Amino acid sequence: METKKALITGIAGFVGSHLAELLLQKKFEVYGTARYRSKLDNISHIQKDLNLVSADITDLKSMVDLMKTVKPDYIFHLAAQSFVPQSWTAPQDTLNNNIIGNCNVLEAVRIAGIDPVMQIAGSSEEYGLVLPNEVPIKETNPLRPLSPYGVSKVAQDLLSQQYFRSYGMKTVITRAFNHTGPRRGEVFVTSNFAKQVAMIEKGAQEPIIYHGNLEAKRDFTDVRDTVKAYLLAVQKGVHGEAYNICSGKNGTYSVQQVVDILLSLSKTEIELKNDPARMRPSDVQILEGSCEKFKKQTGWQPTIKFKKTMQDLLDYWREKA
Repeated sequence: METKKALITGIAGFVGSHLAELLLQKKFEVYGTARYRSKLDNISHIQKDLNLVSADITDLKSMVDLMKTVKPDYIFHLAAQSFVPQSWTAPQDTLNNNIIGNCNVLEAVRIAGIDPVMQIAGSSEEYGLVLPNEVPIKETNPLRPLSPYGVSKVAQDLLSQQYFRSYGMKTVITRAFNHTGPRRGEVFVTSNFAKQVAMIEKGAQEPIIYHGNLEAKRDFTDVRDTVKAYLLAVQKGVHGEAYNICSGKNGTYSVQQVVDILLSLSKTEIELKNDPARMRPSDVQILEGSCEKFKKQTGWQPTIKFKKTMQDLLDYWREKA
């Protein structure tokens, strides 16, 4: 049986590194894009088994050269500016990376004349303003993004659907809700809290956790379940369709509950203190999804409990601290 080639844009990132691990376990030949200044810490333990290629999604020529050279069977387009607060301070950078980068990947495939199945990483942030009667959120819900990041993801989503309709490209859009786990960047809420707990335990930070909005509710999935969904998306997903990837009601927690779980995993006395700098200009109050469409199509089920995810994330930061 011929070994399938998989290309991951943004392979050195949080999700990319976990996806690379999964694909290697499944005996794929794994390629990944990395810019010259990319940090490779997340993939250092598997780097010898990967085929890393220097390429930038904002440079069309480098993407065309990449597609012509690798000729992947599957493309997982994960490379993006993915931190929502940064999209407020650098909206142009976010829009350029996410929209133009996505366009370049699609164009490069078209120009190279190849026919891979492509997973396009969308986001629950596309839904943005969700009304109380719209929960749990289905794929048919209106897209009302509340951040430049959310806008960029809507554009990626629609552009990928347009390339399917215009050129017959095998795109599958995944609208992942919050996902976390070991190696999550410290700027993201669960990881930021876990790192603070670990630093406090080590005596490297005063016993205070600084936080923003604790009332916001998010639908959390373990990253190791999320990447299994991404693989199923290209194997069993319908081309041109968008799918929610989430845990639903059982995986929805307020930020306050996230903090409480982490504190329950530590024996150290820790105080909570509000930090106005951590508040967003506008925030999505609840993101709780329905992934029944994806489950029905692929048979996917999340298997890792949220407390286990938090334990593994905290242990990751304990090791780093």
